[in-house]
Order: sequence, then structure tokens, then C-alpha cells
Amino acid sequence: MKLKSDIEIDLDENILTYIDDVEEIKNTEKIDIEEYIKKIVSFALNEQKITADKVYISIQSATKEQIKEINKKYRNIDKATDVLSFPIFERDEFKNMVNENDKNKKLKEIELGDIILCLDVIKAQSIEYNTGYLRELLYMITHGVCHLLGFDHIEEDDKKEMRHLEEKILNYIGVGK
Repeated sequence: MKLKSDIEIDLDENILTYIDDVEEIKNTEKIDIEEYIKKIVSFALNEQKITADKVYISIQSATKEQIKEINKKYRNIDKATDVLSFPIFERDEFKNMVNENDKNKKLKEIELGDIILCLDVIKAQSIEYNTGYLRELLYMITHGVCHLLGFDHIEEDDKKEMRHLEEKILNYIGVGK
């Protein structure tokens, strides 16, 4: 699939450094995480029939302590987590954008929002779930992007819809189950 949008990523340098230091990745060829992210975002937007000339997304990292504090402040959950997403738009707003695009209108630009990753939690989960670090990291980024597009997993039907999209994306980028 050809990228239909110019995707600009504000990517925390700590993520790149952390990836380079992960033992399972050290002995493989260089991972182009930005290319993976562009494919994830492009595929997800395409699935939602949202087209834009330029797309902006921010992906930052946080320590366990930092993400615990953010999680408590914004979700009232007092524990560290793997990923937090802060979308600009709600699901209904995206549906309205799709309706606009049905009229052959292409958005000039769209800002999706912010994703915050806790790399230590993701690494621990990759061991616990035996998924490998790269797949777990890409899953968390995919999960975050789905949240930025208005998906959630509170209700069972919504959870199934979100999981289905996540698996389609992961299969597309080559790290599906």
C-alpha cells in the first residue's frame, strides 16, 4: 500500500536509543521505527477512509514513575501502564470527517494527538507475553493510534472492533500472530 499522506512524526529520541539497546534487536538489521509508524498510521487512516495531505502525530516516552503520574492525573488510575493516548478528535468527529471526504474533499492536514509509551513496561510485557520486544512495541504504537482515531475497548463490541483493526494493521506491517 502506497502512503497517501505525508506523515510527520514527533518521535522522542529516547525511543530510538532504547530500541538500539534492546538485546534481541541489537544483532538484527537496523529497525526503521519511523517507517513502521508511518505504515501503521497510513493503514489505520485508510481503513477509516480519512485522507489528508499531511498528518501529524507525537510519540513520546516516559519512565514508569512519569507514566504512573500521568495515568493518575488523567485517568485516576494509580499505576504504571504501557501506553497512554491523548487524541485531538473524538470518534464522532472522525466520522464527520469521513462524511466530508465522501464528498471528494481531502483534508489539508490533521493532527491526531499524542501517544506516550513506557518502554520499560513494554519490555516487561514482551517477556511476560513472549511476543518479542519489536512486536510488543509496534502493538502498543498501533493500540495508541487506534485510540487517537477514537477507538476504545470499554464496551465488548467496541473492544472487538478495535482488536480487529489492530490485528489487520499488525498483519499488514508483518508482525501479526
